[in-house]
Amino acid sequence: MLQSAVDEIIIGKVGAARGLNGMVKIIPLTDFEGRFDGLEEISVGGKIYAVEEVKHIGAEIYMKLIGVDTREDAKTLTNKFLTVDRENAAPLDDGEFYIFDIIGCEVFEDEKILGKVTNILKTGSNDVLEVDGKILIPALKTVIKSIDIGAKKIQLANAWQDTVVD
Repeated sequence: MLQSAVDEIIIGKVGAARGLNGMVKIIPLTDFEGRFDGLEEISVGGKIYAVEEVKHIGAEIYMKLIGVDTREDAKTLTNKFLTVDRENAAPLDDGEFYIFDIIGCEVFEDEKILGKVTNILKTGSNDVLEVDGKILIPALKTVIKSIDIGAKKIQLANAWQDTVVD
């Protein structure tokens, strides 16, 4: 029986306590703006909490969880990851992929396997796939011919290295 490699998706991390009523700062680990708005429940460090309130103060996000009612309660959650079930992941457009789905994919140049994606570097202009910690491949349409998440396979374009400018 095949199981998903990732059943829960990390969308954030709990920062410091804010105030005295159990509110916590949220450090987003997602590219989706508004990801925390409208959440009814969330897993924090593996425990499910009902969400009472989400506040945006400037660029900061704060969350109040039901049952976390004091500053001391909030401090026990600091540095714990916020996760949602995979089926509650934010929807993607065609040609978009989750990083956790790309990690572990085998990368091919024609029929030759170059290795597995071990990391994805965020460079600002485009992401870069790190393959076995040795090869860096820009995540560009001119370089990547196809991605098959189900087969965990990435096929590079022919002569992909010629498309990369030094």
